Amino acid sequence: MLLNIVIDTFIQGGWVMWPILATFFLALCVILDRVVWWLRLKARLNGSVQDEARELIGRGDFEAAWKLAHGSGDPFLANLSEGITHARTSMLAAMQLDATHLIERSEARMWLLSTFITLAPLLGLFGTVVGIMSSFSFVGDDQLAASKVSGGIAEALIATACGIAIAIFCLLPYNFFRKRVSVLRGSLERWINHTELLVHSAKEHGHDIESFASQLPRR
Repeated sequence: MLLNIVIDTFIQGGWVMWPILATFFLALCVILDRVVWWLRLKARLNGSVQDEARELIGRGDFEAAWKLAHGSGDPFLANLSEGITHARTSMLAAMQLDATHLIERSEARMWLLSTFITLAPLLGLFGTVVGIMSSFSFVGDDQLAASKVSGGIAEALIATACGIAIAIFCLLPYNFFRKRVSVLRGSLERWINHTELLVHSAKEHGHDIESFASQLPRR
């Protein structure tokens, strides 16, 4: 029963409902993709190991820190491993470059949601115009039927409502994901800056990270 109502409403919305439906389907795919990506990222984070790695860096035990971080699925530890590996050139630059790649992956396909937020209401507005034009096409016709006029108005309202609904459907997760990206960026910046301070502190106590990095295989 409900399915029949949905199908009838979809048909009454006119042909513009097809691109609106495609927009909804693509938006749903993007949202599910981002949800899965963030859940996987959360599952890979290991706060206790991160603290242990920082403690090793602070003590100047770069070899143990590198072994702990190297090959880790935790993106923060992988970032540390990348920095230590390239410490003989620029540890800070290597960590920042690696962080940039992670941020880019966290923002993947977000532009699609941003586009749908604007596109869906425009499609609904276009459906409104088409429906109103269809209604006015009967004006002056001797065979004018009220059902035809109301049908055009219904087409306009259905398309508009669906377009706005999709925009709202995209807006909420879009803002949520943007916030998550912002939090991730801030966490990476703190991680990199803290690591840099720990390395400088270790250097002051006679621990040279460059000499250790020179022993690592070149990449």
